[in-house]
Amino acid sequence: MRLTEFNERVTGQFGAAYGASVLVDHVLSGIGRTAAEAIEAGVEPRDVWRALCADFEVPRDVW
Repeated sequence: MRLTEFNERVTGQFGAAYGASVLVDHVLSGIGRTAAEAIEAGVEPRDVWRALCADFEVPRDVW
């Protein structure tokens, strides 16, 4: 998954304002850092997306 697609999915699932907040405020339980920190550290966007989906109980068909 490209970063552009990741950002589109975050915005589509959470909305622009809340999605931006989720990226920088929520520490992902499976990764131990925020989504923004994980992306910056080189974690694959798909892995970050899946971690977000798991933490926020997004339906599996959206993953």
